[in-house]
Amino acid sequence: MSAARPEPGIRVLVVEDDPVAADAHQLYVGRVPGFTTVGVAHSRVEAARLLERTETDLILLDLYLPDGHGLQLLRSLRAAGHQADVIAVTSARDLTVVREGVSLGVVQYVLKPFTFATLRDRLTRYAEFRAAAGEASGQEEVDRALGALRAPQPSSLPKGLSAPTLEAVTRTLRASAAGLTAAEAGVEVGISRITARRYLEHLVTDGRAARSPQYGHVGRPELQYRWVPASR
Repeated sequence: MSAARPEPGIRVLVVEDDPVAADAHQLYVGRVPGFTTVGVAHSRVEAARLLERTETDLILLDLYLPDGHGLQLLRSLRAAGHQADVIAVTSARDLTVVREGVSLGVVQYVLKPFTFATLRDRLTRYAEFRAAAGEASGQEEVDRALGALRAPQPSSLPKGLSAPTLEAVTRTLRASAAGLTAAEAGVEVGISRITARRYLEHLVTDGRAARSPQYGHVGRPELQYRWVPASR
């Protein structure tokens, strides 16, 4: 008798036009137990093509794509009968867009920039919502199921860190195949070594970078940071 195939968990399609952000989102999803990324799309057309041949439970959807708005993609999916839930990942703060998204099946919004902790919280709450299946015995159970989707205030970047500088450090580190020390990153970005190290350590904490000692110089070894790409 053959062994049962393991459950794939909640299958997520990442739709994000920025390769750096898409890489980070895929990495984040892979770090949350019970979730697996089944594909990454950088445009509406690519997302629609992947959804035709890939079973998907949840779409992590950027609303601003190079070939149209994410809600246009969502409208076409609903018209075709696709029932995947959606977490919108966006910098948009237009409440009209938020209301329209909710009517199309957006169950959560995550505003950029965000940390791993923010997305982990949203995914965990979504998993709790999905697990609350079946018929409710009363109003209390309905409220509890819907309450799982209500998130607290989103986690922000650590005090003293800014999103533009984090993006600059991320791009610089990602472009360096051999890795960088904090001093080298500081020179590239135009910030101090100490400041660069704070951003690099933040990337290490989020799992997007790794560090190791660099030997061969007089005195204490320097820490070398390198980008950790998401597994495909």
